[in-house]
Amino acid sequence: MKSNKMKSVDKLYKAFIYVALITLAITIIVPVLWVFMASIKENVEFYGNPWALPKGFYFQNFIDAIEKARMGEYFVNSIIVTITALVLLLVIAVPASYVLARFDFKGKKIIEGLLMGGLFINVNYIVVPIFLMLLDLDKYIRGTWGTGFFLDNKFILALVYASTAIPFTVYLMSNYFKTLSKAYEEAAYVDGASNFTTMVKIMIPMAKPSIVTVILFNFLSFWNEYIIALTLMPNSSKTLPVGLINLMQSQKAAANYGQMYAGLVIVMLPTLILYVLVQKRLTEGMTLGGVKE
Repeated sequence: MKSNKMKSVDKLYKAFIYVALITLAITIIVPVLWVFMASIKENVEFYGNPWALPKGFYFQNFIDAIEKARMGEYFVNSIIVTITALVLLLVIAVPASYVLARFDFKGKKIIEGLLMGGLFINVNYIVVPIFLMLLDLDKYIRGTWGTGFFLDNKFILALVYASTAIPFTVYLMSNYFKTLSKAYEEAAYVDGASNFTTMVKIMIPMAKPSIVTVILFNFLSFWNEYIIALTLMPNSSKTLPVGLINLMQSQKAAANYGQMYAGLVIVMLPTLILYVLVQKRLTEGMTLGGVKE
């Protein structure tokens, strides 16, 4: 009797899990598909049944979004800022993670404590102090050189992105490096390799799954970030999320919904493509280590 009851409970539990997962998938997939369908509709089609399939493929919405709404320019800006931020982040965080995970030195506990504290800081809460600090520096530079540097600068925006992502990245990668066996390093030292050579040629290649995970998470964060980009680049060309908000506000007033949804697709498509390409590596980075000691 107990075994039959246990089996029925297991079946009921599995059924509940399947229903919950299917419901979650529907709540995610349906809005995404609806946005893609709406992006190729003509304006007239929105005044009928909003759930009706498109009558054709009206790609003029994308052309108008790229040319008239400057989404192409904003797209390029986001690409430049995101890639620059990722490069800066990896150059700083990967060696720092390796050193913290594999070596003991004075002040290590303090550095680890500061990085752990950084995990609990919401970046949105410190945007104003960052802006005021950069504004003061910009005023000083303008007074000395006659031109500003720290505001409306894509590199500075990328530097702020990379800096705010360091605590999470170092925490994730240092834990991954700790799972790798020291036998790899010992073999490299026997062969005469230096610490730097061992890190670059042996340990970092072994940490590729973790690096891919870091790249994906931070790409999504940098690509979709709005508040910092809006604050630190008030006058120059915008990044894609800021440009998208402006587009949505202007097109709502103009009732040009197709162009607005085309802008949404332009923002979503790179993240969807990236996730599909690195999905397997992402899973490995979250679940696998190396050969444990």
